[in-house]
Amino acid sequence: MTDDSVPIRSICVYCGSRPGRDPSHMAAGRELGKNIAESGLRLVYGGGTKGIMGAVASGVLSHGGQVTGIIPEFLVDMEATRHSLGQLDELIITPDMHTRKHTMFERADAFVALPGGIGTLEEIVEIMTWGQLGRHEKPMVFANINGFWNPMMELIRHMTEEGFVHTAHRVQPLVIDQVADIIPAIRKHAAETVGSRGGEEAVIAKL
Repeated sequence: MTDDSVPIRSICVYCGSRPGRDPSHMAAGRELGKNIAESGLRLVYGGGTKGIMGAVASGVLSHGGQVTGIIPEFLVDMEATRHSLGQLDELIITPDMHTRKHTMFERADAFVALPGGIGTLEEIVEIMTWGQLGRHEKPMVFANINGFWNPMMELIRHMTEEGFVHTAHRVQPLVIDQVADIIPAIRKHAAETVGSRGGEEAVIAKL
């Protein structure tokens, strides 16, 4: 059931288009998808139907949830199949990666990074950068499955200690080990956040 007192309607999930070597990563994707659906939220993601991306989408759809896939034309046959994309209840094909990322940001009220590769890292770091610059206050989560993101957290701490992370109070992603805790933590964070949640056309135009 959706908590109408908290302005979270959709969650953007960044994750690998491959399954990875640890089976728990795929399981986490399916579990998060299930939780998103059962919480009455919409999944916004990169449109891929393979790897962890596919697991998240499948978890949502198999539990009656809604999915918005956003994918650039050149990746359609690399990260998905046209047949499987037809199963999504909303599909947005963009001309390029830049448009894809802005559209994902605009459609999402929170962001979760499951395990993934360079693309996953780049996407969540860009969202953190926009937060550091004061362009949004949307919750950001590292789903730290089996400690996957520990090296990233150590790097952020190192950069902060070395004086390179300005306005560090704006770059405080939630680091959550258990999938079951992600949505409750996002809702709690959103309820406690004061100020603009971003996503308005004027904000997007400045990014």
